[in-house]
Amino acid sequence: MQESLIVEEFANAGYQVSPDAVALIGSYSAPGTIVSKVLQSLDDSVLVVEREHINLDDARIPEKPADKLAEKLAEKLSKPADAPAVNILSDISNESTCVGEYSEFVRYFRDRYTRLSGIIRGRITARPIESLRVRHSGREYDSVSIIGMVSDVRTTSNGNKLLEIEDPTGSFPVLVRPSDRDIWATASGIVHDEVIGVTGSLTRDGHLMIVKSIVLPDLPNRYNQTLPDNGNRHKRFSSMPRSGGQGINGNGSEHGNGDGGAGCAVLISDVHIGSDTFLKDAFSDFIDWLGDGSLPVQYLIIAGDLVDGVGIYPGQESELEIPDVYDQYRSAAEYLGRVPKNIRIIIAPGNHDAVRLAEPQPALPEKIRSMFSGDVIFTGNPALVEIRGVRILIYHGRSMDDLIATIPKMSYQRPELVMIEMLKRRHLAPMYGGRVSIAPENSDHFVIDRVPHILHCGHVHTIGIDHYKGVTVVNSGTWQSQTDFQKRMNLDPVPAHATIVDLATLGTKMVKFA
Repeated sequence: MQESLIVEEFANAGYQVSPDAVALIGSYSAPGTIVSKVLQSLDDSVLVVEREHINLDDARIPEKPADKLAEKLAEKLSKPADAPAVNILSDISNESTCVGEYSEFVRYFRDRYTRLSGIIRGRITARPIESLRVRHSGREYDSVSIIGMVSDVRTTSNGNKLLEIEDPTGSFPVLVRPSDRDIWATASGIVHDEVIGVTGSLTRDGHLMIVKSIVLPDLPNRYNQTLPDNGNRHKRFSSMPRSGGQGINGNGSEHGNGDGGAGCAVLISDVHIGSDTFLKDAFSDFIDWLGDGSLPVQYLIIAGDLVDGVGIYPGQESELEIPDVYDQYRSAAEYLGRVPKNIRIIIAPGNHDAVRLAEPQPALPEKIRSMFSGDVIFTGNPALVEIRGVRILIYHGRSMDDLIATIPKMSYQRPELVMIEMLKRRHLAPMYGGRVSIAPENSDHFVIDRVPHILHCGHVHTIGIDHYKGVTVVNSGTWQSQTDFQKRMNLDPVPAHATIVDLATLGTKMVKFA
């Protein structure tokens, strides 16, 4: 844990230092004295301090000195640091009012329709569905546009796709033919309860629309997000492709140049502390890495399932190393208590956490929050937060189970593609009545009104990074090896990875710890 102070001492003197040299200095009982003697021995030709520059054969190193470096480290870890600011823009916590009445569901879906149809209405000129029931003639049949929520999706005996579209004034059937390939590809991915716009021609009897185009609430084609002071910041590392196998390794031996003012955020999820498959050694290495100073980390964001929970699935009790859920959170608090105080921790819940299963989920209860340091930020699921001017939409990702099962070509091995489908629909959980239990709140907290810079999910225990129309999507994997349940489901997790995001550029790196 002293590595960051060693790096800082050399940086203050105008030198870079190699990881091998840092490790060697840290192995001495008095690293502060070693640093002082090495600095005195260097000449102007040295730019990077290497292991060979640490020649202490003739130096007398006291075994138990008053080590100022250790004192500085202790001060850094114990004092309430100037924690980086967090602005919570959207969160259900302390705002839930629903009791599950019929009128609440009506209000919930009308709110979804109003907000998403408003986005689409800026792209097509639509008419109310009830107006289609009036007899028309001539050219009025040729091009008609409506916006509605999809209430039914089915395939006809002729192989066509028949959608039932509903708005507050009525419902209407629309038909998509396989011969219209582009439209067919879009229609094949349409799911229940999403809001879409369709343009087409009416049949002569006026009872059916033949679709010519489908419009989703999608992000604008040239959506360009401005990061604050971006032009004055040094690029720490460039964006990386979706594969997690090419990152910097857990000891931080490869990192970017420059120390832009925005710093970095570390994204993880699905830690599952308490499970007998929790990778405690890898997670402990990760916590140590956060404090080694190899990157200017300012935030740690956890997208749900911090613990494994209790009673989540049949037979879980036989797979728990910590059978009490409160003891699981106490263990989690101990791990996170080792994170340097200058790193702000944000924790959102998931379906394994001790909150209601219905989404949106509120933040963890006070009894659990009190176990953690007072500067830890707890949010609901989903939550939109802003750090250093960067908006991050945190969602655990339970709806991905429904989307993967419904949309063609989606899979657990490519979670980033599923997340892009969420962005196209401007909705995190469009399907009602599937695996995700949704609480009918006053407003639909899953609608993506304000476009984030980053969408951060977890849940599926695989990793993926991609970019879509200015948004960086990150699924940050898990810290749990394969469980018996996953073996039965033929799911192969990708554990012990952390995603590092440069807040100045949104460049990403994946770090592996096992």
